[in-house]
Amino acid sequence: MSDDMNPSKAIPALILLPVFASAADISPQETQKLNPIVVTATMAPSTQGESLSSVTVLEEEEITRQQALQFSELLESQPGINVTNTGSFGKQTSVFIRGHDSSGAVLLVDGIRLRSATSGAPAWQHLPPQMIKRVEIVRGSRSSLYGADATGGVIQAFTLPETKQSAGGWVEVGAGNFDSQQYGAGFSFAESDTKVNVGTHYFRTDGAPVVIGGEDKAYDNHSSVASASHVFSNGVKVSGLFLNANGTTEYEGGETDFTLQTAGASVEAPITRYWRAKLQVSDARDEGESFEPGSSPSFFDTQSRTTRLENWLTWGVHEFVVGAERMTDQVSSTTAYEESRRANNAYFAQALLGFGPADVHLSIRHDDNEAYGKHTTWGAAAGYQFDRQHRVRVSAGTSFKAPSFNDLYWPNYGDPTLEPEEAISYELGLAGRYTSWFWDVAMFQSDVDDLSLPTANGASSVPEARLRGVEAFAGLEVDKWLIKLAGTFGDYEDSQTGDQLRRRAEQSIRLDVDRSMGRWSVGGTARAENHRFNATGEQGRLPGYGLVDLRASWSFAPDWVTKLSVKDVFDKTYHTASRWTGDTYTTAGRTAMLTVRYDFQ
Repeated sequence: MSDDMNPSKAIPALILLPVFASAADISPQETQKLNPIVVTATMAPSTQGESLSSVTVLEEEEITRQQALQFSELLESQPGINVTNTGSFGKQTSVFIRGHDSSGAVLLVDGIRLRSATSGAPAWQHLPPQMIKRVEIVRGSRSSLYGADATGGVIQAFTLPETKQSAGGWVEVGAGNFDSQQYGAGFSFAESDTKVNVGTHYFRTDGAPVVIGGEDKAYDNHSSVASASHVFSNGVKVSGLFLNANGTTEYEGGETDFTLQTAGASVEAPITRYWRAKLQVSDARDEGESFEPGSSPSFFDTQSRTTRLENWLTWGVHEFVVGAERMTDQVSSTTAYEESRRANNAYFAQALLGFGPADVHLSIRHDDNEAYGKHTTWGAAAGYQFDRQHRVRVSAGTSFKAPSFNDLYWPNYGDPTLEPEEAISYELGLAGRYTSWFWDVAMFQSDVDDLSLPTANGASSVPEARLRGVEAFAGLEVDKWLIKLAGTFGDYEDSQTGDQLRRRAEQSIRLDVDRSMGRWSVGGTARAENHRFNATGEQGRLPGYGLVDLRASWSFAPDWVTKLSVKDVFDKTYHTASRWTGDTYTTAGRTAMLTVRYDFQ
């Protein structure tokens, strides 16, 4: 895509969608089926509108329909989100939310945090979308609820089915170009009090070059999940999760054997009529061993163990939460870190207040970390519902991003005295939700001190950065058509120099269109992002791009379905990052996958 094909030209039309939406829905009804229940924004179930947050929800049906091979494909060009990678198929992936650093996006799986303590960022490229039933993307500061690193937002993946009554299994086999193959099987069960999900999936590919003129780089990922929850007759709820993904990814100059794993259990019990408590314990691991010609193997194994207690109190329509959390990070590596362990103790409180059409959310959290000291963050939000369809919201909050073990202790460049990145964020949003339409527009700004930026030699920081922009999101579901349109117009700059921050595209647009026709369904995604910079100056400029993906499915017999997906139909290889050598990372171009699936009861 040339820079003349700038997504910003589509943003004004997107922002006008609310006008068309409300005009088209002449007789809005009380049922707002496009206003789903979310839990990540406030840690408690509420409708998307009541959360007073900018939230994007991907339900199981949509995840299945998009036929993503990597979790990051679900996030690309969503409102406020940029995704960069060092090549296709399991290569290092970064997710930027509203211009914040990739390690400023918290990843949760069923409430359990998953990240590398050494790099500070999640391994987005290894989380298997085939094992995920639902995704919630919450944009904006959330440190007052989730602690360090929730500067840009929180992305949570859920593994249990959402439906109240279902039972069945599935078997799936697929093949595509680049000698790609996938195999999977699973079973899920849901009734009013019990939910179970068990599955396994294997994907492998010979891959494609990750730099221009390079050789193919292979990837394989074997993932498994087992999760369950049960509510007893006395109201006590127990839940458990085990998720593992392991395999090998080749990169320019070597290969890495990886393991991504999380396990946890929780108990939630009513203490009195107005008080319930939840205790969760978890263990999350991000492990990798790398092999490069002429060098000894190196490994980085990180483990995070967390214990979290929440006490929920109700008083009329108001809810309050008081809780505590302890997280311990442990690092084992061939690199001689000065410290290999740190613990963080936190205490937090939240108030969810309702006053008729008005809602007020207040939260505060205090973190005390052995490595970088004490930090207190707060959040405040208010919303007003004008009528059954329209709501305005405003929010503000502080957040911080913790320095990683690499930032603090990497030999010859780590700084043990490094202070966390700190930010204060603001948001103003307006939304409309109807029987078949919805729209949401938000303006946001974050003022950041010591914004971290990765470099070839480690990390540097921008003393002051300003991240601001507008997001617009709209959708229509009618006559078996499902249409979603999202756009972001951002301005992410170094406040002192005015330079655009590296690795972030400031403008993006995404259109998803799907149509169900009896046994057939067809759909596609068109998305575009403008240029970004991998280094300061025009020499570091990476051009913008536009892509089209197509997908189709056919139920050719009872319980049988075949699916075809073609990504990057016009074979427009593009670039979102550069290597430290100066080489530009590139993508595979057109990829196709044909899958056959059998569902059984």
